[in-house]
Amino acid sequence: MPARKSDKTSKPAVRKPAKRAAAQGKAATTLRESMVTGKASAAKAAVGDKPVFSYIASLSQPQRGIAECVDALAVKTLPSLQRSVKWGMSYYGVGDGWCFCCGAFAGHVKLMFVNGAALEPAPPVTPVAMGKSTRGVELESVDDLDERQIAEWMKQVAAVPGVGGKKR
Repeated sequence: MPARKSDKTSKPAVRKPAKRAAAQGKAATTLRESMVTGKASAAKAAVGDKPVFSYIASLSQPQRGIAECVDALAVKTLPSLQRSVKWGMSYYGVGDGWCFCCGAFAGHVKLMFVNGAALEPAPPVTPVAMGKSTRGVELESVDDLDERQIAEWMKQVAAVPGVGGKKR
């Protein structure tokens, strides 16, 4: 039986999407998947306000609302605030060290304080794989945010050296 000849002039019916659009879609999908699985997002590390604003804007509700409130409280509480995205979460610091971080996970937002074990009163949550002295809170809604207590913890943690910083 003779072999069939293929028609080399026909084009595929479906066009491949542009690489950039595919990459953006993949990043958004990865972020949503990370929130479902409970892992930190795949947001790329970058220093500055814009990366943190982009990270927060990429979150779904209610995590976005919680992260926006934490960010606004940090700005109000710490006048020389610096922001960064590291390890798939937003990090906040003053001077030359990072003091606390805020990250969205499945069903909640974790607000973790570096050297949080020394805070008075110590935050109730001891996270896994974030250091022995890190403590924080898990927020499921904006109503869980005790602004007075969290602002006090932000002030306390900003008064001591943060991660990657020099002693103040």
